[in-house]
Amino acid sequence: MRDYLDVGQDELYRETADSYGAAVARLARAYEADADRRRDLVQEIHIALWRSFTSFDGRCSLRTWVYRVSHNAAISYVMRQQRNNAPLVTLEDLESLPDGRAGEDAADRSRALERLLALIQQLKPVDRQVILSYLEGMDAAAIGEITGLSPGNVATKIHRIKHILTRQFHQGGRHVG
Repeated sequence: MRDYLDVGQDELYRETADSYGAAVARLARAYEADADRRRDLVQEIHIALWRSFTSFDGRCSLRTWVYRVSHNAAISYVMRQQRNNAPLVTLEDLESLPDGRAGEDAADRSRALERLLALIQQLKPVDRQVILSYLEGMDAAAIGEITGLSPGNVATKIHRIKHILTRQFHQGGRHVG
């Protein structure tokens, strides 16, 4: 494992951008549907990452650090955007929605992904952070490091979010609230 504490801020950022750039783009896509605002979000995440390396002390893995900073930057961005838009919803609100459009049999993979992302984008920031980290292949312990939640709480949230998203997705739910 490389000792990142001996690397300068710019070099550490370059290595991180190369290694995690695609993950940052996926994360931004899950947080922001609008392509122009998504580009702004990606830039904000990269700026936050670069700035964060002045205080990176190696107490967690670089991967955990990158996801923590990226999610925090995305959450801050979403909260700023939400001031002018519809409010975010709780898991309970999403779960209690009436059945949406059932029977969307001909949706292609791209459209299905867009539907799923639309549902994820409506979650509260912490729930969004948990499910996006899970979708990036992180385990409950790593997600807990990023979010500050206990691994048990993370596992419970993942289970609930997956159940709710699956149900809403199959019922054709698109917009909440």
